[in-house]
Amino acid sequence: MKLSIIVPVLDEAATLPGLLESLLSLLRDGCEVIVVDGGSVDASAEIAQAAGCTVLQSGRGRARQMNAGALSASGDVLLFLHADTRLPQGAKVLIAQALSGGKTSWGRFDVCISGRPAMLRVVARLMNWRSRLSGIATGDQAMFVKRAAFDALGGFPDQALMEDIELSKRLGRLSRPACIARCATSSGRRWEARGVWRTIFLMWRLRWDYWRGVPAKQLAGAYR
Repeated sequence: MKLSIIVPVLDEAATLPGLLESLLSLLRDGCEVIVVDGGSVDASAEIAQAAGCTVLQSGRGRARQMNAGALSASGDVLLFLHADTRLPQGAKVLIAQALSGGKTSWGRFDVCISGRPAMLRVVARLMNWRSRLSGIATGDQAMFVKRAAFDALGGFPDQALMEDIELSKRLGRLSRPACIARCATSSGRRWEARGVWRTIFLMWRLRWDYWRGVPAKQLAGAYR
């Protein structure tokens, strides 16, 4: 298995050094790391280039950036990683094991959310529980997918928000996701900045509105 790790970024110069250090062992193990910059005005692209990553420029938008990275990737498995998320040790082996046997073509990790509020641990447990029941994965859970399945579905839909949920729905028609119990650790910075309870309410409202058919572009304005 050749693994391509695709990281969409926008002004992540403060976060990238820690992420790229955490991916160093995977780079040395032959994994491809592609950083797709959506128009940063900081040194994000330069930091990624200095670390030995492939750096692409793309139109802004996480879905658009991840599709651009996938188009350039040479791996037969694609992993989509947020800049503020860290993979667990042995991630490549865990993915290979999860996709072996041919029963599933995609999956995700459990998520842990770092930060001071104890409620973040509860939020993470609920996210993982909901994901197992629904078969829906989110970007914070470090989604991975076989290249053939990703291409067959046309990649992420080019929408401003909920692209991970929409891709999960489409992949779910092919197979249930492999749910790896080891945690990808996501930063709680946005939860802390906005307030944990306020963010919980916002995310549930956005999901409800999306289910009702509110356009993703309209929801993205509320999210920002």
